[in-house]
Amino acid sequence: TRSRTVALHWLRTHGARDGVVAKRLDEPYRSGSRDAMVKVKRKRTADCVVGGFRYASKGKLVGSLLLGLYDGAGKLDHVGFMSGIRENERAALTKRLEALVGPPGFTGSKPGGPSRWSTERSDEWKPLRTRLVVEVEFDHVTGNRFRHGTRFVRWRPDKKPAQCTMEQLRK
Repeated sequence: TRSRTVALHWLRTHGARDGVVAKRLDEPYRSGSRDAMVKVKRKRTADCVVGGFRYASKGKLVGSLLLGLYDGAGKLDHVGFMSGIRENERAALTKRLEALVGPPGFTGSKPGGPSRWSTERSDEWKPLRTRLVVEVEFDHVTGNRFRHGTRFVRWRPDKKPAQCTMEQLRK
């Protein structure tokens, strides 16, 4: 289709898993070639509580933020991470996070455990008092977790942590 409305409908209704594949309008279809094809992924955002962080594998600066959402029982569950922190922002962010180290952190499911990406420092994380809210972009949810790492959109000082619920993932 050449209709943006129809294409967006397809993405919403049939692209929920991993997106849709579209052909560039200015390219002919060529059997066996992917040159004219583009994968369009569905991107969504969520406001998450920063429930903890990990230091980078080398050094004393933050490497990733550990993200949480409140479940129906009011427990903060770990739902994923965000690691795309700009190098020039790491020192200031580390100082800000270290000032918040302490309970409660995650009160429901917690980060950690073996994975194919595990390193010797994977299980080491610092719990934070639940004060910070960050908006992140994500592409897919499996169960109650982001399937992949998320991308920073912005800090949300206007949001209370209690407003960050699992309900966002069901929309």
